Amino acid sequence: MKKILIIQNKRIGDVLIASVIANNFKRKFPDSEIHFMAYEFATGVLQENPNIDKIIAVNEKELKKIGNLLAFIRQVRKEKYDIIFDPYSKTQSRLICKFGGAKQTIGHKSRKKFGNWNYYTHPTEALKSSTKFCGKAIEDRVHLIELAGDFEPIDYEPKLFLSDAEKNEDWLKNYRDKKVIMLGVLGSTPQKSMPFEYVAEIIDFIAKNYDVYILFNYSPHQKKDALAIYDLCKFKENIILDIYAPSIRDFIKLMYQCDLLVANEGGTVHIAKALQKPTFTLFSPYVNKLHWASFEDGIKHHSIHLLDKKPELFKSFTYEERKQIEQNPKEFYLQLTPEIIIPDLDLFLKNNL
Repeated sequence: MKKILIIQNKRIGDVLIASVIANNFKRKFPDSEIHFMAYEFATGVLQENPNIDKIIAVNEKELKKIGNLLAFIRQVRKEKYDIIFDPYSKTQSRLICKFGGAKQTIGHKSRKKFGNWNYYTHPTEALKSSTKFCGKAIEDRVHLIELAGDFEPIDYEPKLFLSDAEKNEDWLKNYRDKKVIMLGVLGSTPQKSMPFEYVAEIIDFIAKNYDVYILFNYSPHQKKDALAIYDLCKFKENIILDIYAPSIRDFIKLMYQCDLLVANEGGTVHIAKALQKPTFTLFSPYVNKLHWASFEDGIKHHSIHLLDKKPELFKSFTYEERKQIEQNPKEFYLQLTPEIIIPDLDLFLKNNL
């Protein structure tokens, strides 16, 4: 029996995507024992997954303390893992791989010239580009598992698993007479959030032209900004503000009952796709769409990036240019106007409502 550890200390979408490693490994080795390490706030996307035997939830701030990191490495050594997969490949996880005692460790080499200090027994390069419909972020993670053996045919789709009780929770009991659009009014950070006026104009277009409910989604600390967007809307009648999912697991259960998602690129988009819900994604100007857009067919899953619409605004879209845009994306966001977005959005809604 093989004993596996997957380390993905990052955000919600990254954790969900990395679960494809567990899904494919367990399918080939059903008797294997698979542990998955993730930050506490992201573990909701792993719950109920039959391919993961143990979820190791860690506190992001606490793990950064050297004493806690050393204690965790000692814990990893005691587990005697056969393989550790490290999709994130950052300092903490690399140290866990180097000193964790596993027979085989698999992760991506550092971009830095002197950054590869034999952290992995099986280091590999991140892919330069994607060749699969799933997109580069998923393909990079699948590439890691391919270093551990032949897992063909690969299942590239991340999956979410809900219990029968979770599926039967009635989140939308007062809103069953119309279809419900989950609308992410804000990105996970200010750099991933569109101008409020643009968001309100898009909401007004949906409310005016489609007989649906629009359910606002935002993080608890974003409530003030979400209400500011609501105040800018002209058509408020079918906007839902009295339903809120306090945890990522609750969001999954709520999204399961909605009909589709319109949102900024991020973890909620990956969740909706894993639930087989149609998605319309708005990419921040600094995010590389080719890395994070997955399973896009222009019908069920469609996205918009300013680079697609106004390529002349970008010089080369290299890593360095994207980092510069990230510092102040406002002038680029202002170019991604509702007039550009709404025709694509209208066609998406016609196809999926």
